[in-house]
Amino acid sequence: MSGYYQIIKMKFVFALLLQLGFVLVASAQDGAMNSSQGLNTAGGKFIGKIVDGKTNKGVEAASVQLFQKNSGKLAGGMLTKPNGDFSLGNLSPKDSFRLVITAIGFKEQELVIFFTLAPDKPAIKDLGNIKLEQESQFLGAVTVTAQKPALTMDIDRKVFNADRAITAAGGTAVDLMKNIPSVTVDVEGNVQLRNASPQIFVDGRPTILTLDQIPADNIDRVELITNPSAKFDAASSGGIINVVLKKNKRIGLNGSASAGVGSPGILNGNLTLNLREGKFNFFASGNYNQSGGKAKGETFRQNKSQGVIQDYFNQNSLNERERKFRSVRFGLDYFLDNRNTITVTQNFVRGNFSSHEDQQQEYLDVNQELIRYGDRTADGNAQFNRSNTQLLYKHNFAREGKELSADISYNTGKSNDNSSIINNYYKTDGSIYQDANVVRNFGNNNNDQLTMQLDFVNPISETQKWEVGLRSFFNNYNSVFNAYSVESSGVETKLPLSNNYDYRENVNAAYATFSGAVKKVKYQLGLRTELSRFDGELVDSAQKFGYQYPKTIKNIWDALFPSIFLTKELAEGHELQVNYSRRIRRPNFWQLNPFVDISDPVNLRQGNPALRPEFVNSFEINYNRTYNSGSFLAVLYYRNNPADITEYSDTISAEQFEKLNNAAVDPNAILNTFVNAQSNNRVGAEFTLQQRIGDNFDFTPSINMQYRKVNAVINNLDLSNDGFNWEAKLIANYRIATENSSLFNKLSFQLTGEYESPEVIPQGKRKEQYNVDMALRKEFLKNNKAALTFSVNDVFNTRRFGTIYDTEQFYQDSYRRWNVRSFRLTFTYKFGSSEFTLFPKKNNERRDDENNTAPDNG
Repeated sequence: MSGYYQIIKMKFVFALLLQLGFVLVASAQDGAMNSSQGLNTAGGKFIGKIVDGKTNKGVEAASVQLFQKNSGKLAGGMLTKPNGDFSLGNLSPKDSFRLVITAIGFKEQELVIFFTLAPDKPAIKDLGNIKLEQESQFLGAVTVTAQKPALTMDIDRKVFNADRAITAAGGTAVDLMKNIPSVTVDVEGNVQLRNASPQIFVDGRPTILTLDQIPADNIDRVELITNPSAKFDAASSGGIINVVLKKNKRIGLNGSASAGVGSPGILNGNLTLNLREGKFNFFASGNYNQSGGKAKGETFRQNKSQGVIQDYFNQNSLNERERKFRSVRFGLDYFLDNRNTITVTQNFVRGNFSSHEDQQQEYLDVNQELIRYGDRTADGNAQFNRSNTQLLYKHNFAREGKELSADISYNTGKSNDNSSIINNYYKTDGSIYQDANVVRNFGNNNNDQLTMQLDFVNPISETQKWEVGLRSFFNNYNSVFNAYSVESSGVETKLPLSNNYDYRENVNAAYATFSGAVKKVKYQLGLRTELSRFDGELVDSAQKFGYQYPKTIKNIWDALFPSIFLTKELAEGHELQVNYSRRIRRPNFWQLNPFVDISDPVNLRQGNPALRPEFVNSFEINYNRTYNSGSFLAVLYYRNNPADITEYSDTISAEQFEKLNNAAVDPNAILNTFVNAQSNNRVGAEFTLQQRIGDNFDFTPSINMQYRKVNAVINNLDLSNDGFNWEAKLIANYRIATENSSLFNKLSFQLTGEYESPEVIPQGKRKEQYNVDMALRKEFLKNNKAALTFSVNDVFNTRRFGTIYDTEQFYQDSYRRWNVRSFRLTFTYKFGSSEFTLFPKKNNERRDDENNTAPDNG
């Protein structure tokens, strides 16, 4: 590590300690002020009494919650005193509020309240006696409420309600992503947001889990942030997809259980439990998910010399896979008091993959006459273990909106895999063309990630607010892969594609944003600085590589990431926003790892250790229109990516083939890798409509249109390309709801269709993709406690990923599949009891901690 980097790191640690000391002093001063002046003297105050509507007696321990009417943010809460009294203070007299009251044995009541201001008089309003209506049978977990909209569109993000995606019931987060506008999922489960790879968060923090390792039944909502501000990680050049997991906070014991079966080889089960009592909120979930299927693939090749066809190659494959995932997640919230909360969460995930692939190969001459053929079998098995531990602390100051949060997140995981490949070659008469190639592979890897973050929000007026924070991220990864060629005698020879790869990554960051308003224009100005370092090493050869940003003080711009957001309300329901941000895209492990993947003998894959990060300048203009029956969002965007990380393909050289000899690799195989292009520019427009027709039908069509130009000259070869592509998605929901009891009542239908047009890449294009998913859900039993869901993914079995390469050396048209059409039947049951307790009261004795319980946010 250079002396400069050591100095920078010391400065960052000092800044971290200084910032921590500042917020702790601020917290102490705030607490001292509250104790000396009284909690409810700094603003408006509501007082009142909750009584039984029949007896007019006070209701003890009723949960009283106060929310800001416009933002929905929690403004205060408490449990009523033994006589039913409550008081909520430190409120802004200019705001309107929504008061929500719940109590065991009573129906929930909701009121809209506000202050009546008078000159020279304190803003204190007595709400009088609020009567609650008794409810003879009450289940806290299954109270009937109106359905949440599937999609909430804000200017800076879209929030998708996971429960509305009934086609994903019993599936994984990958199935859920197919239901979200702006998001596309390829056949290998990779997600793109507006044709760029987003950063995946779980509960707002980095994760080593992949989306197919997260059960869809455990997801509460998904947040899409297409152009993140300086508050977010600068590595989110492709946007952010934040998966927010479910965590119930209703009083008592609540939960749900589900089980599903399907084809091919589908089996799933899920159980979630939540217990809220006193100062504690316990939560736990367990999940099992299994799936299988046989997927086809095809490759058609023309090998050329200076553009003239020399011969042909055809390949057909059938890959049978089985995937099994098991996960357990548990934790607790501890409410120290009304202002301080500690949360601890632990997550374990285990998985097992197995596969068997058969390939048929044909080698043809220039006249397309068969000259030889081959067959290839490949068997593989892989296991992995992942865990995540998270500790969070949050302090709410007496001043509304002022808060401090600190958290530590630790991810760790390991995996191992092994495979065997046998390639036989035959002459046209069926005799042996050459000895069979037999390859055995063994690999394992270990990964540890530590993230520490501190955030402080300080509103200095009704329109102005500071947000500052610090973040450190440490990532250690080691991968060992050994490949052996096995001769007929049994002698094993280690192949050059074996490698022992190790890297260490560290990113230290600090940010500040300031929000305010000038007349009718709201603004947010932000600046983030990140000091990043990547050190990689090929252990066996002692070859080292990596990067450091900024490397010297004169390159400080490499560490600065500004953002600007300007928003104006044109009229009621009409909002316009212009924003800009600068981000960075750092190459990932597979893009850097020089390991050669030979699972497809004619399409090899290899990382490039010489890759450099790319920087992204992103501009957006957003127009959001909301009205009674829906909303409309239009976006114009432009992205400029200097040093864009892009794919590059070429036939392997004679030297490369010699190194891979006896590895069951074709001598004319294509080697797919990654390079830094000169630039990649995208201009696009996206339109999303959410429309409700009547009470039972809604649909959400979206379309994204994009023009892309890639400027790339590699080894004096011009690979530049440009073209137009578009994608469209339609999500439609219909629900039968009548007062009459019938078989079709409470029956829901969902249909999701998606189309992606061909898209240009260097040296060719990606082929079009399209698929349709559908599902039916029937709710039954009292309060809709049970549901039965039948879903079909990829109704017409058309989902596949294809590419066309066209160069002077070869032309190739290929496609492959990862999943196949599947059918799933899932049963779900919700349960709950608000009277359940772990700590029974004796002789109606009341514990002191219940008077200080944080409000019920369930």
